[in-house]
Amino acid sequence: QPLRAGVSNSIYLRASARTSCLTLFLSVFQTSFYGRFRHFLDIVDPRTLFVTESRLKEAVQLLEDYKHGTLPPGVTNKELWEAQKIKQAIIHPDTNEKIFMPFRMSGRVYPLIGVPICLLILLKTHSKCYNPGFVPWLNQSHNACVNYANRNATKPSPTSKFIQGYLGAVISAVSIAVGLNVLVQRANKFTPATRLLIQRFVPFPAVASANICNVVLMRHTELKEGIDVLDSNGNMVGSSRIAAKHALIETALTRVVLPMPILVLPPMIMSIMEKTSLLRSRPRMVLPVQGLVCLAAFGLALPLAISLFPQMSEIETSRLEPEIAMATTSKTVVYNKGL
Repeated sequence: QPLRAGVSNSIYLRASARTSCLTLFLSVFQTSFYGRFRHFLDIVDPRTLFVTESRLKEAVQLLEDYKHGTLPPGVTNKELWEAQKIKQAIIHPDTNEKIFMPFRMSGRVYPLIGVPICLLILLKTHSKCYNPGFVPWLNQSHNACVNYANRNATKPSPTSKFIQGYLGAVISAVSIAVGLNVLVQRANKFTPATRLLIQRFVPFPAVASANICNVVLMRHTELKEGIDVLDSNGNMVGSSRIAAKHALIETALTRVVLPMPILVLPPMIMSIMEKTSLLRSRPRMVLPVQGLVCLAAFGLALPLAISLFPQMSEIETSRLEPEIAMATTSKTVVYNKGL
């Protein structure tokens, strides 16, 4: 079967099993946006949330058997693909440990966390009991945990650093969200045209800036300690603060793009659907339908946003610290950007 990125399955599996993870990502999936998008559709697949421990061990063992040339007879490419998908969706590439289920990329959007948070946010327009502080805190707390769980983890991070980053990320993000809510409430003093402008365009910069604060503060230790950079053979060359800066910038940019479809598509779709006879005759259906629309938009926006940059990003050694440039003959090195 043809590979999503245009390479045969056998070549892909040979690369994934017999070379480093970074070579796999660079040579197959991450050379094109389309290839990365197809790859991250697998990563956010909600079915991976319910993979059992025994199934995960089977998948990892199957890949290890292929790596060592001891693959049992009768194993198909499809089975190897599925094993690779399960491993990449659950196991952190740096620590080789399981990512806690609600903090995986698939958990961010789908049943465990995404749906309840999405519905709570929608209650803002459907309930007088909406708390403008609690829901942003819950949302940004989950974002903080997702950002931390999917960070570059080549350096150990003490619990105290996590707590500091969490407090800074959540306080700043919630302050922005609450400030936005106050601004929208005061918009009643403006002319109708100005009020409409504020209601439509202020949410995006507010959400984007909150997301940036969350990413940077949850991963600020990377800027201080640097992250490991690897040559084309997977050998560690050194720890680079410059690479860490690039990793955080790239990740922050994905958090700027992420809210775009979520804030644009659902209002457009709902403005049409609310005029249909179905929702006019059944007003109680508006909230669940809006929740499904938002969930679908988020499910599309997440893989699109994180596909902007390769997870294993490449940078020229001449742009890094002199000691790293002198430690390798490779013209470029790679690092785990994180998600």
